[in-house]
Amino acid sequence: MAHLRSRRRLALAVPVVLSLTASLGFLPAAASAAPHADSAAQSADAPNLAYVVNTKTDRHTIASVRKAIAAAGGTVVTTYEKIGVIVVHSANPDFGAQIRKARGVQSAGATRTAPLVAAGTTDQDAADYLTAAEAAKVEAAATAGSEPLEADQWDLRAIGADKAAQINPGSRKVTVAVIDTGVDDTHPDLAPNFSAGQSANCVGGVADTSEGAWRPYTAEDYHGTHVAGEIAAARNDIGVAGVAPGVKVSSIKVSDPHNGLFYPESVVCAFVFAADHGVEITNNSYYVDPWLYNCMDDPDQRAIVDAVNRAQLYAQKKGTLHLASAGNSNHDLDADAIVDDSSPDDSTPVERTIDPHECFDVPTQLPGIVTVSATGVQNLKSYYSSYGKGVVDVAAPGGDRLYQIPDTPSKNGRILSTMPNNQYAFLQGTSMASPHAAGVAALLKSEHPWASPAQLQWLLKAQADKTACPESYDQNGDGTQDAVCEGGTRVNGFYGHGIVNALRAVK
Repeated sequence: MAHLRSRRRLALAVPVVLSLTASLGFLPAAASAAPHADSAAQSADAPNLAYVVNTKTDRHTIASVRKAIAAAGGTVVTTYEKIGVIVVHSANPDFGAQIRKARGVQSAGATRTAPLVAAGTTDQDAADYLTAAEAAKVEAAATAGSEPLEADQWDLRAIGADKAAQINPGSRKVTVAVIDTGVDDTHPDLAPNFSAGQSANCVGGVADTSEGAWRPYTAEDYHGTHVAGEIAAARNDIGVAGVAPGVKVSSIKVSDPHNGLFYPESVVCAFVFAADHGVEITNNSYYVDPWLYNCMDDPDQRAIVDAVNRAQLYAQKKGTLHLASAGNSNHDLDADAIVDDSSPDDSTPVERTIDPHECFDVPTQLPGIVTVSATGVQNLKSYYSSYGKGVVDVAAPGGDRLYQIPDTPSKNGRILSTMPNNQYAFLQGTSMASPHAAGVAALLKSEHPWASPAQLQWLLKAQADKTACPESYDQNGDGTQDAVCEGGTRVNGFYGHGIVNALRAVK
């Protein structure tokens, strides 16, 4: 699946309710969350685990907590003072329990279940690369004024993005940051729109802005490059086109070099970096590892939710809208119970039954984040896409290779976009749906530059094509409904407020 496995994927001084809305109170009104880097992070002693320690934001409390961290055997990696998040490494197996008792600590927990140097593999959708012969066939079908490979981009036509580009391709004043595995900004379809000044490597929780740090480790870390092309591949008579080919795109890399996972401290860094560098929109085609769902009754998972939520709310306050993929498990995120057999994904998964109203897919279920489900060429929910009434905000093309095959030269139901090393390939997933919606949001921001994140989300929902629940959703024809859509035409569990429409966004 293209939604990586990392989607691919209390307070002692102040009581905190076990809900996301309560955590809105954690967000400070300060203007900057720039981290304070600590030389201790360079310690030669490699600790076993990483932690997030969440506190009140006053300097006295933070200083007191930092002393408690040292006393409990922790080493501070960095401190995001304005949101009260401290990233810590510790080899003390009791560090979490000890630091949670310290005065001023509101939540704290391990961000992983395996040692920091654990190695593994990511779980990506196998890329279907376009060969030279196939590309020539697609180019032969190109029409006047279109990009060479656009004949295979059924997804652009499905949301009117090809026509929208003729009216307003998007503003250079709008940047969409791709929080992902890195972006190959040397790709000729991405280079014209890439913003290096708004790009970084946030792996480990500290932003590295050195030249090229934002690029993928290898060609196998292609996920972010594909996502970037869907958003903003330039209309330059090369390859493909993005939904918003006139806006800028940046890369904030968060995938661990050892196992490709997206750990909480890296994502916290990414949201803060995006906010502090003037990014208008972020795309989040992943879930924060190692837990597919983070349960609020578990102190470690609760701390993860708290830390990431503080960071993303901080970015919203600074004017950044976040969009995130709904997931590829075909789960009903409004159900009474869900079986999760994939977590933790950095060690040995253990099957558990969770309540999605108390256990959250992060970041997509955090407040204010636009949750995007996936559709195929027939405007039906893709067979793999998770869904849920009151959870999904909008839908967008993510592809469906099994049941929704387009009449295009390649007849490939997946999404064609850019890949590292100047290549192109087809992928599918809610990972592909979210950037389509992010591209439309970028067009809306171009048309309404003063719109706040909340206003931009409202506009995104208002312009979407209202799509009713299908009468039947028996995709494989075995007589059993593969998912149940609840709700009416205006809002429902499959499509939220509807399928995004790029053309309507610019009219």
